[in-house]
This record gives sequence, C-alpha cells and structure tokens, in this order.
Amino acid sequence: MSLVHSKAKRVLMLNEEEERLIEDIEAWLETHFPEDLLIARKQLDCLHSLGNAVLLYPSVRETQFLRGVIRNEDKLIESLFAFSSGSHLLHVPTKVVAMRSFLVAKFHAFSLLSILCREEEKYFAVLRSIVFSVVCTLMADEVYISCLEDPVFPKEIKTNLADDLISLWDSGTDPRAIRHLSALKALWTARDGAPPSFGTMNGSSELIRITMDMGDDWHSFLIAESGSEECKWALEEFLFGLSYEEIQEVRSRLIRFGISAIDGNELRSYLGSRPAFSMVKDAEPRDIYDFFVDRRDAALFRKKTNAPGPRHTLEELYLKYRILLERK
Repeated sequence: MSLVHSKAKRVLMLNEEEERLIEDIEAWLETHFPEDLLIARKQLDCLHSLGNAVLLYPSVRETQFLRGVIRNEDKLIESLFAFSSGSHLLHVPTKVVAMRSFLVAKFHAFSLLSILCREEEKYFAVLRSIVFSVVCTLMADEVYISCLEDPVFPKEIKTNLADDLISLWDSGTDPRAIRHLSALKALWTARDGAPPSFGTMNGSSELIRITMDMGDDWHSFLIAESGSEECKWALEEFLFGLSYEEIQEVRSRLIRFGISAIDGNELRSYLGSRPAFSMVKDAEPRDIYDFFVDRRDAALFRKKTNAPGPRHTLEELYLKYRILLERK
C-alpha cells in the first residue's frame, strides 16, 4: 500500500506548488528511504491537522457582534494603531496566534523535508526557498508592526500595511512578498557570500562585497540613508554580526592599544565567549531569523532606555525605505 497521501486530504493551507512538491518528495522517499517517509508523514499530518484547526477560526475580516459591540476589520485596523508591539498578543484575534503557529509548524515541516532530501538537489533547493520564505513572512510581520508605530509613515501607508497584516494573519500569505521577498533574499545571499573580515573594523570591504551583488534599489537606499547614523550602525551590526555595543568596545580597544587590524580569533578574546547575537552559519534560515530577532530586541531595548545605537534592524530600515518608495 502506498504511503503517499491523496491531494484531496491535505490541500488546505499550502499552495498547489507546495502540494505537488510534497507529493513528489513522498514518492521519492517511498522508493529510496521508506523509513524516512514515516517520519515525514507524521510531521506533515500534524501540519495538516493544525491547518484544519486554523481554518475553524472565523476570518479576521469577518464582522461579529458581541453584546451589541461591532468587531470587524476596520476596528482591528484602528486597534493596531492604538497599542504598542509589546502588548499585541491579547489584543489580536485568536486566528492571528493560530496562523503564526501554523507558519512555525510549516517552517519545521519543510525544514525536515530539506534534511531528508539533502542529497536530491532538485528538491532541496526548492525546500530551502520555501523555508526562507516562511522566515521572511515572520520578519515582515515584525516590520509591518514597526511601520505602524513609526510617526514618519503617512496614515494612508499605515492603513495599507494594516490591511496587508490582516491578509497575512488571515491566509498566511504576505501580499507584498512578491515585491520584497526577492530583496531580502538578495541581501542575505550577498551577506553569506561576504563573511566579515573585521580588519580595521570600518566595514568598507564587507559593504563593497555586498553592494556588488545587490540591485539598484539597494544602491538608492544607501545613498538616501548616507547621512543617517542609525542606518550606519544597523548596517555595521548586520555586516559584522556584532552588537553596536560590542563594535564600540572593539574599536575603543584598537585605539587604546594602537592596533591597526584584528581578526576573528582576536575579536572573541576581546569580547569573551558569550556574543550578544546568535551566529549565522551558511545562511541557515533559522539562524537568519534568530539573528534578526536578537538585533530587533536589542534595538527595542535601546529605544526604551534611550541608549545610543540603532533603534531598528537593517531589514526594517531597508523594507521601510522600499515601502515608502512604492508610494512615490
């Protein structure tokens, strides 16, 4: 008896391409690694069950009446403008939390498939792309909320972003993904190809290597933000993989002891064995998200304590620039 699931059973929260990919992979595993297929089936069945559970919740756009009070999409958009990122959880519909859980489950399921298919490049490359897309969707969720809190953004753009957020929460799909996912992928691909050399700690060699592999909008972003100290600091954190505070400490030591350049091994002796940020290894999607969250949390802490350093991550600043550019 074949272990491959019927398409009718599982087509719910995944698109047709993802469903076809799963069917092909199941057939390949059944032929080459049947014991691995059992592991994959369990994970995919859990993903299917969670997708069904998410669909049981009403649409975020649906109008509801609760003891004479209207709760609808417009009210949700108003509430998104009203509260800070730290207090979102208990203000949003349950489906929002459920959808985020589904995205995390999708990340784990497709990550597992990528491990099982590592030897089969035609599957592995597509699976990695899907996993990275999930990571970018989770990042977009954070960036859009950050934009809603930014006084620089006009209300018209905030309303459109709030609508995009609702679409993301309602369907798991980011309406802007087609326009911005490729930019984030390009940024991380370029960074992966230009590991930090540290040296004089001015970041010029790392920036040049990244910029050579990026498009015109990245060049325009750098020109537009050339006078921004925050963008400079956020870019340094992204390039070096170090916090603003660590970078200042290293530079201070270089000046104090008259050292002209430093390598990675010396750097660790300066900063100790506990770096502020997670390390990114070979552009692994999980590491990328961890690194983003570390920098975002550090930025939020500086904002709350009025400490020096970047108040946003480079990804936030870059996507905000692109979003504002769309309006022009």
